[in-house]
Amino acid sequence: MHISANFDAGNIEVINAEDQTNIQLAIRPDVGGEFFQWFNFRLSGEVGEQYVLNIMNAGKASYLAGWEDYQAVASYDREYWFRLPTSYKDGKLTITAELACESIQIAYFAPYSYERHQDLLAAVQVHPLACLEHLGETLDKRDLTLVKVGNGDSKKRSIWITARQHPGETMAEWLVEGLLNSLLDEDSATAKLLLEKANFYIVPNMNPDGSVRGHLRTNAVGTNLNREWANPSLEKSPEVFHVINKMEETGVDLFYDVHGDEALPYVFLAGSQGTPSYNDRLAHLRDKFSEVLKLASADFQSEFGYDIDAPGTANMTIATHWVAERFDCLANTLEMPFKENANLPFEDTGWSPERSIKLGEASLVAMLAVVDELR
Repeated sequence: MHISANFDAGNIEVINAEDQTNIQLAIRPDVGGEFFQWFNFRLSGEVGEQYVLNIMNAGKASYLAGWEDYQAVASYDREYWFRLPTSYKDGKLTITAELACESIQIAYFAPYSYERHQDLLAAVQVHPLACLEHLGETLDKRDLTLVKVGNGDSKKRSIWITARQHPGETMAEWLVEGLLNSLLDEDSATAKLLLEKANFYIVPNMNPDGSVRGHLRTNAVGTNLNREWANPSLEKSPEVFHVINKMEETGVDLFYDVHGDEALPYVFLAGSQGTPSYNDRLAHLRDKFSEVLKLASADFQSEFGYDIDAPGTANMTIATHWVAERFDCLANTLEMPFKENANLPFEDTGWSPERSIKLGEASLVAMLAVVDELR
């Protein structure tokens, strides 16, 4: 038996692996030590044998409610991801795997690798309506890349989409993959009409350093990017700094910041209701977007979500709030579950890359519904 996490986005430390019925592991915290919950490792063993993996520091993880009714994901081919029997008790997360092949990859959610990220960018740029722009470098000297779709006509609306400010929320980039593929589908009437009315500016991975390092929530120096929007810096948060500079150049009419939530087993929106300048126009746009998204995707709902901020009390360091206020635009955070959509459970896979991709496609329908009213 062997356990390894020495690969892209890998994260696990082996404490004791002498007994296959009590393998003791620990999640490595993000730089700075404040956050941890993401794990991603490979177990090699004997076909037909059962292995019991105990994550011993799960009780000190960032979001303990995230372990309730949670099941780890696993894959033999790194394409199809299914759920493993998982339980949480007395501060310990226990995952049981009976091997059908010699090697299995086990993770918090289906990884979206840096290599797949590069493949996505390469595939997109060959489309005649798409191009890539280098916005700047991260602290680990990786590229921060913007995908631009449209002809750049300033009379059109500017729709901005960002994903993976929190790198462990890999479902966000899966969603963007589905959205981009649908947007560039020459047989899609929805995409054709949207692109007649809007230019798209999409950052599929806001935090490539944290993604490769196997972080849950922060970049290379331990910065939570979604608390940097009021005052980003090249020293702590160049990713946000460069994106804001580009936003100032293009303007923003709609902002869609894509995330995953550890605790809540639902797909939902968090809006900008608590920002100082929130008004009836933005409330109407948000309600219309939400109602159409419910029709476009049975996975989306509006009953469950975060508490709505009282007027004027929003945390203005958060992307959705800052962008909404700065550009007087419709801005939403989309949240997807790490667990399962409790309203529509899929027993074998739970929430999955495939469902994230489909939600990305559905998001375009909601954008089309509001695009004419964005200005």
